[in-house]
Amino acid sequence: MTQPPHDEPTASSPQELREQVERTRTELGKTVEALGARTDVKARAREKATEAREQAAAKAGELKGQAALRGGELKEKAADLARQAQDRLPDPVKDKAVQAAEQARVKAARAGRMWQDKAPEPVRQKTARGAQVARDNRKALLVAAGVTVVVGLACRRRKA
Repeated sequence: MTQPPHDEPTASSPQELREQVERTRTELGKTVEALGARTDVKARAREKATEAREQAAAKAGELKGQAALRGGELKEKAADLARQAQDRLPDPVKDKAVQAAEQARVKAARAGRMWQDKAPEPVRQKTARGAQVARDNRKALLVAAGVTVVVGLACRRRKA
């Protein structure tokens, strides 16, 4: 006969012996299940992939928030730089810019009249809708143009 393990007392009755056998079977079943789970490569790979996907989604959300915050900061900085550049312009340059803008407006008006006379009706309607959208969003367009100019000047200075 084999000796019982040292950490378990021997059974004093057949009922206790059955209970010990049942406990041992349950423990062995759990151990076999755990070993089976460790050797199930596909399931472990799926778990790892799911975990990596969740981590990537969390990181993407975090980076998106940081990018939005940084974008707002850059927009404010560009607007500030545009104001500073405009404040530094000498009056003669500002006057020339105003004159050039007025001349451009006159030329654009002439071109617009010529366009009205020669363009087909469907094309005129689409451009009229586009012009209305641009007028409705004038501030956003001006800010975007200003930011573009400032960024272009900043990049130009870095290269020089």
